[in-house]
Amino acid sequence: MFDLVPQFSGSNTDIEFFQKLALATFIGILIGIEREHRRSEGVELIAGVRSFTISCIAGMISSYLATLTNPGVLLVSLAFFAAISAIYAYIKNAILKQPGITGSIALYCTFLLGVLITYNLYQIAIVGAVVLTLLLAEKRPLHSFATNLTDTEIISAVRFLAVVFILFPLAPDELFLGIINPRWILLIVITVATISFISFITLRKVGTRYGLPLSGILGGLVNSEATAGAIASMVKKRNELTASGYAGILLSNSSMLMRNLLIAFIVDPSGRVLMFMLPPQLLITAVAVGTVLRSKDGEPVNETIKLESPFALSSAIKFALGFAALSVFSTFANMWAGVTGVYATALGGFISSAVVTASATALAVSGHVSYSTAALTALLAGIISTVNKILLVKWAGSQGLAEMVKETFTGFVILGTVVLIIWGIFITYVY
Repeated sequence: MFDLVPQFSGSNTDIEFFQKLALATFIGILIGIEREHRRSEGVELIAGVRSFTISCIAGMISSYLATLTNPGVLLVSLAFFAAISAIYAYIKNAILKQPGITGSIALYCTFLLGVLITYNLYQIAIVGAVVLTLLLAEKRPLHSFATNLTDTEIISAVRFLAVVFILFPLAPDELFLGIINPRWILLIVITVATISFISFITLRKVGTRYGLPLSGILGGLVNSEATAGAIASMVKKRNELTASGYAGILLSNSSMLMRNLLIAFIVDPSGRVLMFMLPPQLLITAVAVGTVLRSKDGEPVNETIKLESPFALSSAIKFALGFAALSVFSTFANMWAGVTGVYATALGGFISSAVVTASATALAVSGHVSYSTAALTALLAGIISTVNKILLVKWAGSQGLAEMVKETFTGFVILGTVVLIIWGIFITYVY
């Protein structure tokens, strides 16, 4: 806990004051340097590195004086910098004819960061300064990202935020049927969707101009089935993309396997399921990557792989319902058929290996199955999902691509099955 009432007494007073002054100066310079960098782009600045540094120092000193004399000192300073920021905005917009109020707001925020320093909120002040500087520095990428969003994606994001900040706090934090915790399920869905969204945005940003293999990697982290189908459809229209499309589908499946490892760690932070999954998963991924490296590059492509945003509410609901339903089914399957019943849930890999991985790991965490059983179920779901790619490409792609994928993925399935059996025997006798 931070002490919100600063203590100034004894011989340490001067040292503490200069420490706060140094931090305020550093924060002001950090933000001010970013502002000064705009001059190299031909932007006429009203406030530069000195103004922002003085603003942060003024916030620190005024609040420091307020604790020693009268709180009114800080109120006057707040009003003064609010007026300065308003004048800044007026000059920039009305006189210089440069639309925008970002600089004036940043100047006022810098003053407030100085106030936080006085009240010993050092970590908050530093993090605030870093975030503020990043927002100022990433002007063009943020503008480009915002303007390229579709109305559907914006609505999806708003709905998803409603789930995060409204539904999640209201969700019961208790077990139903001794299996399902609604708040825990929502937390897992939110975390997985956020990770997938980072890949989704990266894919949207780079497009396919760096090649279908990179798009396959990023798309596989979002939805490997949809990515494989999209690439196969693209190749069907343009046969010259067969080689790069083949590499993209292979890497999409590999990134799906890596995503499942991450999901296992999210659901089981102890990492026990992850460690049981890791050796065979890495081996299969390494073989897949080696296969891609031996294949020839295809023609460049400027088309875009269209995937549904992971923040779309329908995606979140499907994952949550699938996770909950498979968790219940796995529990009762374990009660009726033992470990065999749990392994049978791996057939869900035809729909989503991510859901199987999450539900199997959740069962291990709740103590219904062993960690090794959960890991083997998740691995089996990954193999089944690989089989599913063969069917998807045959249905959506060209005959040439389908034959290449069938030959390679059949080898992966055989290899994965052999490795799974050997690994299963090993961990059964060793652990």
